[in-house]
Amino acid sequence: MVSEREQAVLGSVPTGLFIGGSWRDASSGARFDVEDPATGEALTTVADATPEDGDAALTAAVAAQQAWAETPPRTRGEILRSAFELITERSEDLALLMTLEMGKSLAESRAEVTYAAEFFRWFSEEAVRVAGRYSVAPTGGSRVLTMKQPVGPSFFITPWNFPMAMGTRKIGPAVAAGCTMVMKPAAETPLSMLALASILAEAGLPDGVLNVIPTTSSGAVSEPIIRDPRLRKLSFTGSTQVGRMLIEQSAQQVLRVSMELGGNAPFLIFDDADLDAAVDGAVVAKTRNIGEACTAANRFHVQESIADEFASRLADRLSSLRVGRGTEEGVDIGPLINAKQRDTVETLLGDAVERGGRVMTGGSRVGDVGYFFQPTVVTDVPAGARILAEEVFGPVAPITTFKTDDEALTQANNTEYGLVSYVYTRDLQRALRICEGLETGMVGLNAGMVSNVAAPFGGVKASGIGREGGFEGIEEFLETKYVSVSLP
Repeated sequence: MVSEREQAVLGSVPTGLFIGGSWRDASSGARFDVEDPATGEALTTVADATPEDGDAALTAAVAAQQAWAETPPRTRGEILRSAFELITERSEDLALLMTLEMGKSLAESRAEVTYAAEFFRWFSEEAVRVAGRYSVAPTGGSRVLTMKQPVGPSFFITPWNFPMAMGTRKIGPAVAAGCTMVMKPAAETPLSMLALASILAEAGLPDGVLNVIPTTSSGAVSEPIIRDPRLRKLSFTGSTQVGRMLIEQSAQQVLRVSMELGGNAPFLIFDDADLDAAVDGAVVAKTRNIGEACTAANRFHVQESIADEFASRLADRLSSLRVGRGTEEGVDIGPLINAKQRDTVETLLGDAVERGGRVMTGGSRVGDVGYFFQPTVVTDVPAGARILAEEVFGPVAPITTFKTDDEALTQANNTEYGLVSYVYTRDLQRALRICEGLETGMVGLNAGMVSNVAAPFGGVKASGIGREGGFEGIEEFLETKYVSVSLP
């Protein structure tokens, strides 16, 4: 049952398409339900964009590009700073909105709103620091002048698991660099992005710089935009399977692409680790966002001598977590996003158990309403289990063991993915050796969370291309132009 406050928050969010600075209905008039994963009931309806709407959004972005690129960097930065302040002021309502459409606890939604806002603050400061260089050519007869210019109209596709932060992590650097945008949020969680678009308009973002087109026809709407010669940049966060398809589509126009794709994060615990700290980090890395995060620890590799104790401690901690609707204070674990995701978690856990895995705690869905699943620890997971190779995206922690450092590295790197890994050890030489040997774009060393607006976020291998956040994030939206100046 939706409370009066929840209804008020839902009622404050525009539910149309945002194109050229105006809210409008879909060209077909169609709308779709946004579901509360805690109840399975519809919260509201949102305009369902068509390919024609996608074309209109790109046209608006193209029309706004030149004027936006010529806008002073300080002005672009101040708009981001203003949006940061508005998000901060409205953090409680935005957190509640996020919990309603995505399911995570209010505490986690509050943390995401803060994280999302910080990308706007960070890139508001980076907007005025874009610079080229001037140097004497080695022969002395000319000068080398380089300048950085905006890539141009960009298309963003964001996932449902972090419905605001995945948007600000792309919008922030694009605004700072002088790029216009078309944003397609996930159909499961469009409300946070629509609220964000409203905030940016209020902060002074000119018409057409950001256009938002929620849709249930993702492929039909996205492909024509990607293949349109007016588009210059594609940034996608989502599964590797979809990412590969989008890269193929982007090849026709030779687009600049940024891909933050799937993960299969190993969590390595060595026998010299601070076990209390390792358990604390494991809980964060496994249960943050209900386990529905590409950075979530997907498999735990523990040195044999401490494996039983670690498993016991982790099971005790996970069994104490409260499962329930995220809007209730004190809830630790909310529902999974939908029935399909809950079924995937059940299937992967079932395969591990059939192959000899032993469930220490949890192991089943909770209740008949919503998509809840118990925090779970499963030990003795054999090497061939699917849960060690596939992203579980849920609160299930499979544990396997290793004997030597080399064996730990081999197990950790035995995947096509390479987004993030976690390492717990108090030996400095071992830590450096393992961190250098891991085939991932990020490593949490004695840390269960790596996300940081000031750091470059991204992976290697099948986990992606490019980096978001940090000093590196704005470079994804800038082209380097070289001018040779003759000066005999």
